[in-house]
Amino acid sequence: MTVRRRAVLGGLAAGAGLLAAPAALGQGRPQVVVVGGGSGGATAARYLAMQSNGALDVTLVEPSRRYYTCYFSNLYLGGFWPFEDLAHSYAALASRHGINVLHDWAIGVDRDARTVTLAGGATLPYDRLVLSPGIDFVEGSVPGWDIAAHGRMPHAYKPGTQTALLRAQVEAMPEGGVYAMVAPPNPYRCPPGPYERISMVAHVLSEQNPTAKILIADPKESFSKQALFEEGWNRHYPGMIERVGPDFGGDVVEVDPEAMTLAIDGVVEQVDVCNVIPAQKAGRIAELAGLTDAAGWVPIDAFTMKSQADPEIFVLGDASIAGDMPKSGFSANSQAKVAVNVIRHELLDSRLFPARYANTCWSLIATEDGVKVGASYEPTEERIATVDSFISQTGESAELRAETFRESIGWYNGIVADMFT
Repeated sequence: MTVRRRAVLGGLAAGAGLLAAPAALGQGRPQVVVVGGGSGGATAARYLAMQSNGALDVTLVEPSRRYYTCYFSNLYLGGFWPFEDLAHSYAALASRHGINVLHDWAIGVDRDARTVTLAGGATLPYDRLVLSPGIDFVEGSVPGWDIAAHGRMPHAYKPGTQTALLRAQVEAMPEGGVYAMVAPPNPYRCPPGPYERISMVAHVLSEQNPTAKILIADPKESFSKQALFEEGWNRHYPGMIERVGPDFGGDVVEVDPEAMTLAIDGVVEQVDVCNVIPAQKAGRIAELAGLTDAAGWVPIDAFTMKSQADPEIFVLGDASIAGDMPKSGFSANSQAKVAVNVIRHELLDSRLFPARYANTCWSLIATEDGVKVGASYEPTEERIATVDSFISQTGESAELRAETFRESIGWYNGIVADMFT
């Protein structure tokens, strides 16, 4: 074994041998494998295929046949966005761009042989590997909750059926009932932002169940766009929302899914819906590849999005430690384009452009009351660093907030087209 650690999931079926290592460059098309078909992975696969004009052999590994966006899933909860409009197909990536789309789980990476092992038994060689696996949850981070409890206390933090379940639970709440959220510690995926979710649940309850209450158990001292959200909650949903921060025990939480209770610093609350958002870490394949740090995230090179542990593997989006950039779909899309530029330069000798990154996160507080925060970034030796930033202001006019909301819809339509068409 070389000094680059080999990381292959144990217990594979006997006889599932590895293919030979990829041929040297110049002996056939270079092979790029992309694991994860979300904002980072789908963007990377599409741009690699489109900009190489067929000179790269691109394979996208994604278990789901349809991708449900985390962004705007909160708007579905609030009744502002149809569920079916969250879903997107991979068909055009295959038919229009010639990408090999494999609906399977990646369960191992052999960094010495440069291969990815799939649950179905296939082994894929690569010259470059792009990992964009999203998040997994830290086991035991919320005492009393594990993934088996997500039917009674949904996380709704991986898009699709969990989001639909949470909406059904909110709509079925008894009159005057209690919706509780266990908010995640930093760092966490956003969207779906916890506090936009609170706003959307409050919107539904204010129309259907106005005497209901919302309780947030929050381990953080503060959160992004806090002044904007609190201003909006006071204006649109007065008296409905209570947030308990760490000063009052919001960081000492335990749940009982069978009894439907939430204990905050020993004080037990009976609740009707409990949205548990646990602490998070990089998707499992990043750990199996030996790329994660002690906190469960992947350190990257800020100039390239390469894993610091392996220069032939790029890690995008939520799984990466991206400095000042948040874990958002916009960020992942931006990071994918930097990685694509580097991969094309290394494999096809194309021009290398300086890395530039950008992000904007929009949130809806109430009908046409949209707010945003964003920044542009540049790489440094230490991290991806903020160059300049902007944020909505308290007291803005209704016209400006409505314009911000319309801007978010334009962005949504643009990013899904950038990923899937």
